[in-house]
Amino acid sequence: MLSGDQVNEIIVEVENVPSGVQSHPSSSQIVPEKTLVNSSFSLVSSISDIDVTDSQIFSNWNDKKGKQFLWFSTPVNELFPQTLHSSESMGLDAPCTSHESIQGQKLIASLIPMTSRDRIKAIRNQPRTMEEKRNLRKMVDKEKSKQPRRILEFNGCAQCLNSISLAYRRSKNSLSELFNSISLWQKTLKVIGGKFGTSVLSYFNFLRWLLKFNIFLFIVTFSFIIIPQLTMAEKNHLQFTGLEFLTGAGYFRDTVMYYGFYTNTEIQNGSSGTSYNMQLAYIFTVGACLVVCFFSLLFSMARYFRNNFINPHIYSRGIAKLIFCWDFTVTHKSAVKLKQKNLSTEIRENLSEIRQENVKLTLNQQLIRFSAHLAAWVVSTGVTIACCVAVYYLAENNSEFLANHRNPGTVLLLPFVVSCINLVMPRFYSMFRLVERYEMPRHEVYSLLIRNILLKLSIVGILCYYWINTVALAGEECWETLIGQEIYRLLLMDFVFSLTDSFLGEFLRRIIGMRLITSLGLQEFDIARNVLELIYSQTLVWIGTFFCPLLPFIQMMTLFIMFYVKNISLMMNFQPLSKAWRASQMMTVFIFLLFFPSFTGVLCTLAITIWRLKPSADCGPFRGLPFFIESIYRWIDTLSQSRSYLWVVWIYQNLVGSVHFFFILTLIVLIITYLYWQITEGRKIMIRLLHEQIINEGKDKMFLIEKLIKLQDMEKRASPTLFTPERRDVEQSGPLRVREHDAARDLRFRRSVQEDNPKA
Repeated sequence: MLSGDQVNEIIVEVENVPSGVQSHPSSSQIVPEKTLVNSSFSLVSSISDIDVTDSQIFSNWNDKKGKQFLWFSTPVNELFPQTLHSSESMGLDAPCTSHESIQGQKLIASLIPMTSRDRIKAIRNQPRTMEEKRNLRKMVDKEKSKQPRRILEFNGCAQCLNSISLAYRRSKNSLSELFNSISLWQKTLKVIGGKFGTSVLSYFNFLRWLLKFNIFLFIVTFSFIIIPQLTMAEKNHLQFTGLEFLTGAGYFRDTVMYYGFYTNTEIQNGSSGTSYNMQLAYIFTVGACLVVCFFSLLFSMARYFRNNFINPHIYSRGIAKLIFCWDFTVTHKSAVKLKQKNLSTEIRENLSEIRQENVKLTLNQQLIRFSAHLAAWVVSTGVTIACCVAVYYLAENNSEFLANHRNPGTVLLLPFVVSCINLVMPRFYSMFRLVERYEMPRHEVYSLLIRNILLKLSIVGILCYYWINTVALAGEECWETLIGQEIYRLLLMDFVFSLTDSFLGEFLRRIIGMRLITSLGLQEFDIARNVLELIYSQTLVWIGTFFCPLLPFIQMMTLFIMFYVKNISLMMNFQPLSKAWRASQMMTVFIFLLFFPSFTGVLCTLAITIWRLKPSADCGPFRGLPFFIESIYRWIDTLSQSRSYLWVVWIYQNLVGSVHFFFILTLIVLIITYLYWQITEGRKIMIRLLHEQIINEGKDKMFLIEKLIKLQDMEKRASPTLFTPERRDVEQSGPLRVREHDAARDLRFRRSVQEDNPKA
């Protein structure tokens, strides 16, 4: 074994080092590269693949043959103390440890010229413990600091890029830690996922995602619309009775809650201050919210689609991660139990999905199942059409009914009927599972999602048609405020029905299943119905933001309350799903349904409102204009008269106001979607072929092992005397002799492999 003085200074041979660098001779030992390659014990996994690209940071000199050498000093016993200690305890000879020390020095030599990002990545990929990696990083930094300053200087561009990269990584890590620290309900979500699986967890993840979405909408509308209006708001002289919380009328009519309260004049900041155009602020704020929502939905869909459909690791189902990996940083008893429950649930989901994929039906069973599915779809479609017709006739006669009944509570009739339909019909659809009997639970959830979204969004479409063609054209005073009140009542009634269903309906179902009809047992969480409730309420919020700017705040509060209500009800009244299944792709489906047809329908409704309908003449920021969009036209005409703002006019005329631009943008999005889909299909085929290849290779190896065992048995039977002396010698030698014999045999094997294949 090398002494401390011998390992402190090592010279590594490097070829093709540019000349012109000052040399620093030393009396240290010169280790040729061939010795490093032929070492029998490899301490670094990929030393031979690392090239010293920037050798100017080392001191070097030329020998007589023209070769150049790098010089540095590093105490290897400080760098790899555990490795050296383990080598000594195993009884290995000194040359092996010296080779380990030399290879450690070569690793440091290869890490010094790397950039910070490459160095961190290389150290992270080393097969070492965390303590050894930290020591390695410290020693590399120490050796780098010992080099002369003029050698360590980079050119200005490279140094600037390094600084920017380092600052970006630090800021990214800081933001990630900040977001993780303020992230809502992390522990609660882990408990839900461990007990009920990823399918139920996907609903709560979607609810949390919508909550963050509405927080952003509220911050934007509150900052640019509500606060400026509050600076010049007049005192409300209407009396507050408390019924306004249910009807949304009365006292709330003359507040910042509704469109009709906002002024159409410019808000002045003092006598000589700048003015704030409320018309432009109102329409630009709503437009900016819709644009941000559009790109956020697209980005979220692309991210979840890439993670859940394109990445190859999802098709392997993470079996290796589940079985062979354990987070040893988890030491708390409750955290360990929660981690074990999560792992067991994931393994159960994977095994259940593998078992369901292998189920094959006969032709007769397929025909019976197809007939059942067809009958269920015919019945569900007929019920949906009947509900939509009932809502349409009720909405058409609602104005006459309100005119004949002056009771303030009569305005709740339409929201009450709509909420009853939204509560009863999804439960009716859930009964079809008794007839359809899907083998894959995912297919059952998808079918329920389609039926529920057809029902709920058809009702929303009928209501939008009623508002645009009846309420807006009826000549009512401030029809925008009336529509805002209708949407507020629908949203509030839906929230009340959801709370009632969670506290009473699900609780009564638990009592019936546990005490009265024990054969029913506890119910399972209906993912499709609960997710469609969130999509329905979010659709109303998007439509109503134009008419009621405070709706995002109301939705934010309802989502916050619903999370705790649903969590308590889930733990008390529900049991885990009888058929476990992975729901890694459900978030992609949820966001896609939120984007289409929900958000696209909202865009169509607001586009018709802004471009085709005439604003009220006596209220709102757009009073006196023929159309809502006329405020933009007048603003563009004003800017066109100033040369400094001609670029804004060009952007509006060629991008925002151009049909061709949106056509090209839509075409690009469709092409990217098609390419992603093709990549997904190609990777599925590739992974299936690789799985088959792995299975075939395993069979080949088993066949060869069986043949090898048979040959060994035949040799032992043919010459049994050849094996007895060797076995006797091995038994008489102690444990140390056995280790030396194994080490020598391993050394011979590695050298023979390297001679046959130098690259290996």
